[in-house]
Amino acid sequence: MRAYELKRGWAKSLEGDGLRGIAAESFGSASVEDGKVVTTFGAIERLVAWTDGKSLFVDFTMKTGVPDGVATDTIARNNRFLQAATGFSAKERGQRAQKAAKKGLG
Repeated sequence: MRAYELKRGWAKSLEGDGLRGIAAESFGSASVEDGKVVTTFGAIERLVAWTDGKSLFVDFTMKTGVPDGVATDTIARNNRFLQAATGFSAKERGQRAQKAAKKGLG
């Protein structure tokens, strides 16, 4: 499970059916189970996402042995989903993760 920081004010876009809508737009379809968004696509066997209003939590299981084209498309769609859901690009998410890791070491 990974936690992603949400951009300031971004949590409002995830309220109600917002997070499910973003997942459906990114992966083609999504459902809600026990208050968490669940979807599957390409190399992602099962993706479960939820928020507490400050962070986005994503837990997923990957399929092994998928063709390169499927893996590439899955990564691109996952990055689009994370950008739409958190408000941060892949580069910004990486920078924030590095800052958090450095704070944890010090």
